Amino acid sequence: MHIIKNDIFAGITAAVVALPLALAFGVASGAGAIAGLYGAIILGLFAAVFGGTSTQISGPTGPMTVVTAAAIATFPNDFSTVMTVIFLSGLIQISFGLVGIGKWIKYIPYPVISGFMSGVGVIIIILQINPFLGVESNSSVIHTLTQVLNTLHNADDHALVVAYITLGIMFLTPKFITKYVPSALIALFVVTYFTISTNYEVATIGSIPVGLPEFILPISFDILQLSSIITLAITLALLGSIDSLLTSLVADSMTKTKHNPKKELIGQGIGNAACSFFGAIPGAGATMRTVININSGGTTKLSGMVHSLTLLLIILFLAPLASEIPLAVLSGILIKVGFDILDYKFLRIMNKVSRQDLLIMITVFLLTIFVDLIMAVGVGITISSILAVYQISRNTRMKTKRSKSSFEIDIGNNNIEIIKIDGSLFFGTVSELDNKLDKISENKIVILDCKNVSFLDISAIFTIEDMIAKLKNRNIKTLLVLKHAHKRHILAVDTDGSFKKNKMFFHMDDAINYTQQLQMEQNV
Repeated sequence: MHIIKNDIFAGITAAVVALPLALAFGVASGAGAIAGLYGAIILGLFAAVFGGTSTQISGPTGPMTVVTAAAIATFPNDFSTVMTVIFLSGLIQISFGLVGIGKWIKYIPYPVISGFMSGVGVIIIILQINPFLGVESNSSVIHTLTQVLNTLHNADDHALVVAYITLGIMFLTPKFITKYVPSALIALFVVTYFTISTNYEVATIGSIPVGLPEFILPISFDILQLSSIITLAITLALLGSIDSLLTSLVADSMTKTKHNPKKELIGQGIGNAACSFFGAIPGAGATMRTVININSGGTTKLSGMVHSLTLLLIILFLAPLASEIPLAVLSGILIKVGFDILDYKFLRIMNKVSRQDLLIMITVFLLTIFVDLIMAVGVGITISSILAVYQISRNTRMKTKRSKSSFEIDIGNNNIEIIKIDGSLFFGTVSELDNKLDKISENKIVILDCKNVSFLDISAIFTIEDMIAKLKNRNIKTLLVLKHAHKRHILAVDTDGSFKKNKMFFHMDDAINYTQQLQMEQNV
């Protein structure tokens, strides 16, 4: 009973924190404040019920809002197609969960995540410049920046006052107060009351429908737009998955538990797909709301469900009051959110990290802001992978030595060449082995000592196969010394039997003894 009481209290607290953010993200997306609230309710409920993280609170987040805004800009006056994008993104997330792709998220390099998150934070800040100044907002970062002088010229003084007061509350509210009442909620009520009492004429959220949302069937779209739809859907699915699983890791560290990544992605996918049927914007696991839920005593999925039901009650009974909230207030709240998203942990050590890490972070950061979020992550991972391959290649050692057996000393012959490989033998290092083998003179026996090879990929196997054939044409015999596991791997892909015709040993002594037998046979 005590646990249930704590979960109910934690869920209500999380809902109070989520309220201003859901409204703000809904407006920022271009779908409207009510779409943000419905997103928090629907995704929050389904992700809590079907997800794999007991304490996670889900709802609209910065990265997902940015992509949703891009989708709405891509398909203007075509809300059904936008909902199709969201529906497909949910299905893709479910497929991610079914195939277990969640476990690979942890392999994304930190500089990629840092550049992406900081880039999203900057996007949110830039896109709030117009509503902060009381000017109609624009969903394009570049357009907003190029028109900033004209925007300043048309700024509304009342909107500026409202926005500055909001920022002041967001940044300056003491921690001992925000521990009990979030600054966003304080700003929402205080500045809205101030605006109404002073009769300031500023743009507001406007009419919010009271009651349950209308049902939308998200399957109506132009087939010619399918490429853009799928691209945006994949973007939402990837960002939602990364965002949610990173939040799950935070929840794990705080609660000393372990989340189920498969279930979490399936739950998030079901929630986002359900959002599309009710005109709601998608979201993901929200770190700040999850942390507040845990700190407030939330321990089970009940807290996430209570969070959603609390927001639903707010819509049903307090929607008319929310319609009076100025857009400038929401812009001030979102600007603070944008600053909070910036990765200060990395920014503080930028002058101390390696040039490679700095290059990756800055590249992802700039691509996120000015090009495309998925391209930014893709390019970052590609650069990181290339640099990782380079580093692994440098750590792989190949030593060549000549071996004299007792028989060889007797006959004065020295025709065994041993190439000892330490490290990984894969597409990034196998070219060095090829170069060494090209320098070997004819009438030799080559022993490839792969006992200390930790990793052997298919590129290396096929390259070795080609090398053996080339050496055979030069009258050079090749012997392999390798682990049992590597031999099984090689034989499994040896479709034409070329390796089976070649001698493979598990110990170097056996290979040397075999060469002595060959030499004795040749000299009989």
